Amino acid sequence: MSGKSAPDDAAIWVGELDRLAPLRDLRVGPGFHAARLLVTVGGTPQGQVTVPLRAGRATVADLRSALITLGPPERVAPAPVGTEPITVVVATRGRPDSLARCLRAVLASDHPALSVVVVDNDPTDELTREAVLATGSPRVRYVREPRRGASVGRNRGLAEARTALVAFTDDDTEVDPAWASRIAGAFAGDPDLACVSGPVLAARLASPEERAADIALAWNKGFTPRRFTLAEPPADSPIFPFAPGLFGIGANLAVRAAAARAVGGFDEAMGPGTPTHGGEDCEFLVRMILAGHVLGYAPGAYLWHHHRPDQAALRTQLEGYAVGLGSFLAKVALSPQGRAVALRRLPAAMARLRHISERESGAGEAMPADADQTRTRGLLNGPRAYLRSRRQVRRAGGAVPPLIGPTRAGTTAPHRVLSTGGHPAVAPAGVRAPGTHPAETPAGRPDRAGDPAVRA
Repeated sequence: MSGKSAPDDAAIWVGELDRLAPLRDLRVGPGFHAARLLVTVGGTPQGQVTVPLRAGRATVADLRSALITLGPPERVAPAPVGTEPITVVVATRGRPDSLARCLRAVLASDHPALSVVVVDNDPTDELTREAVLATGSPRVRYVREPRRGASVGRNRGLAEARTALVAFTDDDTEVDPAWASRIAGAFAGDPDLACVSGPVLAARLASPEERAADIALAWNKGFTPRRFTLAEPPADSPIFPFAPGLFGIGANLAVRAAAARAVGGFDEAMGPGTPTHGGEDCEFLVRMILAGHVLGYAPGAYLWHHHRPDQAALRTQLEGYAVGLGSFLAKVALSPQGRAVALRRLPAAMARLRHISERESGAGEAMPADADQTRTRGLLNGPRAYLRSRRQVRRAGGAVPPLIGPTRAGTTAPHRVLSTGGHPAVAPAGVRAPGTHPAETPAGRPDRAGDPAVRA
């Protein structure tokens, strides 16, 4: 979680505190008015707290006061871990520096049987390939894919994988060292799971745009394990299963490869690199649910995401997600079964859109002034973008799987079920600096095995 931009008056330092380690005063670099800490118990997340900083310092008393709100650490059950071989797929294009940072984190994993496939989509140079070679790791394989698009890249990675478990992340993330092991543990603990997601946490909150994105995108879905099935609709989602973001996002997603292939993989007409710009992960997860699969949310399998640090990039990202959402809704409308079910959820869907609008409105002054208009424009442009993209993909022989395919044996037809009602810090001894992974600590010792109470 390395930082590059200078913090402003409201900058928030991002770090991690383990409750099983001795508490010490937290001291960070100047310019930060607060620290957001992921609180773990032996590495298992319990929650997040925000602690005020005075002259870059929070005392032990400050930390204890914040921790009280989370309850006793004894209530936190260790996240299950597993050792089943797993392939990590990273689809990328033209971001070699970001990719290198991502790969350093993935290769610092404690998983004993991890391999990586980097899919270079429609490259214009050899910089991505060079970034892969620079790792010097035989566990990382470079694959050149001539077609553009995140969904194309993920499907290529899924096809290249030779393990039963496949995890996906993006080139702008840094996974926790235990991420892959806990994904494997989630699958091992529940043989019915076909897909697992986990928390996506902000790696930096130094700029106003990063803080605005963190609020507006709301990618962290909390620290309570969840399980989603058609047979047991969640009480907190009246638009289930057509709930964008409820099941997780593509930056932190893992599947049983056979199940993902059976539903057709990702829709290559959707996602970054296509006219739709997004929506591919939401559509894939909804399609998995509609196919009768069980989806899970594993809080222990968390990673850190580097949000867009400037106004122009934030605007582009928000508009892209709106177009993606409009594209997803268009695909639902094009499915006779999906359309019939979705129409009955229209009032709840409109309420959900109002909630998104209110959340973005409260995200701070860095949000584009015309965010509402941008969202509306994106939603309206989404259907046309999807139809255009779908035609292009089909002409190229790509994958455009139907929203509702043949029902899996032993499951109820979906329509029947549904019709029922951090900037670099001046750190104290034992605190890991942002962007440093266990393999880089002195003597190669993972810092969670020793004394530190807080790390970034």
